[in-house]
Amino acid sequence: MTESGSATKPGLHYQPVRALLYMALAGFSLTLLDVGVKWLTTDYTPPQIAFLRYMIGIGFAIAIASQAGGVRTLKTKRPFGHLLRSALNLATMLTFYYALARLPLADAIAIGYAGPLFMTVLSVPLLKERVGPRRWIAVLLGFAGVVVILRPSHAGFDTGSLLALSSAFLYALTLITSRQLSATESSHTMLFYYSASVLVAMGATMPWLWVTPRWEDVWIIVLVGISGSVGQYALTQAFRYGEVSLLAPMDYATLLWATIFGFLVWNELPDLAVVVGAAIIIASTLYIVHRETRQKRTVVGRPS
Repeated sequence: MTESGSATKPGLHYQPVRALLYMALAGFSLTLLDVGVKWLTTDYTPPQIAFLRYMIGIGFAIAIASQAGGVRTLKTKRPFGHLLRSALNLATMLTFYYALARLPLADAIAIGYAGPLFMTVLSVPLLKERVGPRRWIAVLLGFAGVVVILRPSHAGFDTGSLLALSSAFLYALTLITSRQLSATESSHTMLFYYSASVLVAMGATMPWLWVTPRWEDVWIIVLVGISGSVGQYALTQAFRYGEVSLLAPMDYATLLWATIFGFLVWNELPDLAVVVGAAIIIASTLYIVHRETRQKRTVVGRPS
């Protein structure tokens, strides 16, 4: 996948059709990534999977840079912003990889939908946004949906569930930093510095964790690297060209993909609790997006 220089320039724009296409590509690609990661966790540790994934990811970023003005476009004046985003993204990735090793694919993704709920909560202390009573009620209902999925009376608060929930919280922090960096940094620049950070951090653990990949796993490792790079790049581009209110509904298509792949690969189907809980989370999140959109259109007034 290549992009013209204009498609990767920093700055936020509004091109809804392009945003929706990028979001659709991101959802499918990242679900493929999750499938590959879950398969590989049987024989390899999440740090090694991350290391192998971003060996491909950094090459992907450099390839895009070469088509968008050369490696000089990778220069940045915000190294600490990239470092913070990389640390949060790395923590998000590892906690989710460990969750995938312990949970059905659809369950892990459904719990991950709590990310936007955490983002609403975090927007108050971090972004100084005002959240009104109706949105707080929607947040509480959303977390009630998380509890339905976790089923505490059914031993639901296990390690895998808590890891997936932790990943959702970290993902919310990552989204905030990504949105801030997008104002001045190109998508391939953000991918490059994150990939480099992962290679350094995970490479340091390889003397103790390295397992030589089997030949039959090589194509899955390549799939993980390509789908992860394409998905992350497309997601960054989607939020560069479209608003959250436009893109949020499409994000939930990943649960459909996860259900299909989970059934085809592992003969897994989400049970009623996961379906009901996911529906509650999705409904509450879409309501929050709706209220936030209305709030932005109101110049003067109390919080919704």
